[in-house]
Amino acid sequence: MRYKEFTIEGRNAVTEAFRAGRTVDRLFLQEGCKDGPVMTILREAQKRNTPVKFVAKERLDRLCTTGKHQGVVACIAAYEYAEVGDILELARQKGEPPFMFLLDGIEDPHNLGAIIRTANLAGAHGVVIPKNRAVGLTAAVAKASAGALNYTPVARVTNLVKTMEALKREGLWFVCADMGGKRMYDLNLCGPIGLVIGNEGTGVSRLVRENCDMTAAIPMKGDIDSLNASVAAGVLAYEIVRQRLQGEAQA
Repeated sequence: MRYKEFTIEGRNAVTEAFRAGRTVDRLFLQEGCKDGPVMTILREAQKRNTPVKFVAKERLDRLCTTGKHQGVVACIAAYEYAEVGDILELARQKGEPPFMFLLDGIEDPHNLGAIIRTANLAGAHGVVIPKNRAVGLTAAVAKASAGALNYTPVARVTNLVKTMEALKREGLWFVCADMGGKRMYDLNLCGPIGLVIGNEGTGVSRLVRENCDMTAAIPMKGDIDSLNASVAAGVLAYEIVRQRLQGEAQA
């Protein structure tokens, strides 16, 4: 993954970004660099639970555009993150049962942007992503969302499983996409719901899957056995939309 846009380079610039409250998606530090200014930056990152990667100088050189990184490069979010509570509040304001997407390790910015776009069009109240081992709100994500980031809140959490446990106490049920699950048409996907979509290669992680209440399989008739993550999210999201509309018509 290349961070060409929204990067801040150099010790003073990164320190001031933290002090100004900028949202840092990831911090890259040069391996073996442990002097005072770098350790100060590291402490600031740890206070904010910012993911930190120690990398070789050659890697920083590739990330850097000025050539003066001084062993420090920070990747800044293109958009501010919301809180999970903001997503629930939006559902309350609309008088609707909460509907959100939880993404377990989406790494491709185009997939994340496409999923945020689908979430907006399907009427979801927001998207939740993890801090680690996942792409953040980069410029490429913003572009792929086609403007949806302006309307759909995205919350970033440290622990997806703990977030799910807290949301269950708010009345949400969770369904994840998995080929070994029940046909999505045979599941009741109405009510307060979180749609869980896994990593492009490995799918939903074990702990997250174990905390889901339902596992949904998308019927497939072709010669390959899986869909792109953003396509799978769209298919399942619109089955949720269909069931919600059907429920409203019957009410």
